[in-house]
Amino acid sequence: MPRFLQRLLRNIGRFFSGLLGLGIPLWFVLLLLVGTFVGTRVVTTNRVIRAVGGKEDYEEAQRYIEIKDIIDEKYIDQVDRKSMGYSAATAMVSGLGDPWSRFLTDDEYRTYQLSSSNEYSDIGMSLVKDSSGGFQVVTVMPDSPAAKSGVVVGMIIMAVDGEDVTGMSTDQVRTLIRSKLSSKFALTIPGMSEPLEVDCTTTNTEAITFRLEKTGAGYVQIHNFEAGSGQAAVDAVEYLLSQGATALVIDVRENAGGLTTEAAIFLDYLLPAGRLFSDISKDGTERVTESDSMSLELPMVVLINGGSFREAELFAQVLKDYHWATLIGEPTTGNTRTQETIVLTDGSALRLSTHSLLSPAGIDIAAAGGVIPDMIVFNRDASATGTTEGTVGGEEGTASTSDDTQLMEGLRYLS
Repeated sequence: MPRFLQRLLRNIGRFFSGLLGLGIPLWFVLLLLVGTFVGTRVVTTNRVIRAVGGKEDYEEAQRYIEIKDIIDEKYIDQVDRKSMGYSAATAMVSGLGDPWSRFLTDDEYRTYQLSSSNEYSDIGMSLVKDSSGGFQVVTVMPDSPAAKSGVVVGMIIMAVDGEDVTGMSTDQVRTLIRSKLSSKFALTIPGMSEPLEVDCTTTNTEAITFRLEKTGAGYVQIHNFEAGSGQAAVDAVEYLLSQGATALVIDVRENAGGLTTEAAIFLDYLLPAGRLFSDISKDGTERVTESDSMSLELPMVVLINGGSFREAELFAQVLKDYHWATLIGEPTTGNTRTQETIVLTDGSALRLSTHSLLSPAGIDIAAAGGVIPDMIVFNRDASATGTTEGTVGGEEGTASTSDDTQLMEGLRYLS
């Protein structure tokens, strides 16, 4: 043992002896120091383990650090630490096996903010989250409802129709605004004595196409489940019934979904009392939507394909669970999870599936891989999907002149 260390320990021993009036051997002082060091190390390690979430998380972090250190020491080329970290984060999210969840770098997230905000095309403005908690207007389209109402770039929106948005995410605000697209609604702007009224009643694209087929079946094509589509579908069916429709073909092919509230309006009209669907979160919180006792009892076919997403898939599966309609077409993709964008401290973000929609039978369509039709039929001409031209009847009274094979099969089935 070096002399300076011996002297240090001897002096520490004298200190304790003088302090306690006891003779403390050198070995005891040494043991005390070692014990203190080990105890401190254990306490510190335990604190780190708890801080990172537990032993498994700590071991995963240790593995990542070990790999990084080996790469830094051994890898022959220069290492881009930022790129390597992004790749690790991307791989972590990909490992979930969920095609709808993904990691966004800081640059990708900024692009995503603008592109997702541009989904407000019917209103004509793009928004990004502001440091105040509100949403700043970054673009306004000329002659749009937003422009006509007086919205200008730089304004901060704090509430929509009196509902505070400062605690909302971009996704939540987008959903809120989309629910207003067929109506007039107010935007609360700081510094303005009165809210700005935005009128979208004249710009909403028709979501429903319908007509009475030569077979006596009513054909209702739902292009999306955006605001107003649910009641529009109900009105279309009521009109077809007044014209003598004896069956229904409901076409949700190439329907990208929209709002569950709109799908619920049409499902409630069609189905008897009972559970329509439920929205369930990670912690088990479940929000159930139910139907009343009124229903429509007619032979029905629902057309689906790989372009039927979210609410369109849910709509078809609910009718299948109730044995209320026959599904014809192609399997859907299973995109019925709700994603949330979670911003990380470095400006990157996670686009993560946090909620799932369950059918009345408790089927998680995303986990099941999509909705499987009762009759699998592929269109000979993919461009004819959703086509309503040429369905004028034929020798069997069906739309035999149409190139839409799936529609043809639905009409034959109902005939």
